[in-house]
Amino acid sequence: MSIFHASILTLFPEMFPGSLNYSLAGKALRSNIWSYDIINIRDFGLTKHKNVDAEAYGGGNGLIMRPDVIGPALDQALSKNPEITIYYPSPRGKLFNQDFAHKISKKKEIIILCGRFEGIDERIIEEYNAEQISIGDYILSGGEVAANVILDSVIRLLPGVLTNQDTLREESFERKDNGKKILEHPLYTKPSIWRSRKIPEVLLSGNHQEIEKWKHNQSVEVTKKLRPDLLK
Repeated sequence: MSIFHASILTLFPEMFPGSLNYSLAGKALRSNIWSYDIINIRDFGLTKHKNVDAEAYGGGNGLIMRPDVIGPALDQALSKNPEITIYYPSPRGKLFNQDFAHKISKKKEIIILCGRFEGIDERIIEEYNAEQISIGDYILSGGEVAANVILDSVIRLLPGVLTNQDTLREESFERKDNGKKILEHPLYTKPSIWRSRKIPEVLLSGNHQEIEKWKHNQSVEVTKKLRPDLLK
């Protein structure tokens, strides 16, 4: 059995695993570190046309996904474990960040409900206590791309995915300065001189204490320049 499992509810099952079938996530999938299953919401559609949406009560543009379609799909996902957390990608949700990714990575199972059109009937959120989650202040065509982003971030935190776990502590939002999250320092590799640009001498010194001091100071400076909000 995998360490982590995601049940994904979507109208477009062919969008998965998508990018999750490659690189670290793909290798972890084939190593059974994580797993997923797809529930096609269209299978629960109404009438011979498998309708899944309807016009909004009160007027307005666009269509809303029906609760009497999504409900049975969620019931199937919850049939083996009614306590699974349901995440619904939505611009109204709590902003997804590295702490949120760590929180999800500690769970054994999750459900991600991918909405489409103008969204889902509010009663689904209330009935199933779905946790709304946002990957940023912008609008996507549906929840599938957001689901891929969330899962990619979570999967790399699972035990056994990264060969060198120390890598995680070096990354942006993992490094800290006086308790504040900071960004990763600038990165350099071969050649040591490229188009007359030299890498900082300290990185060639072999003095690990000075190198670590440089990395930390650079992380703070980069954060001040690019994301000063993190230091407030």
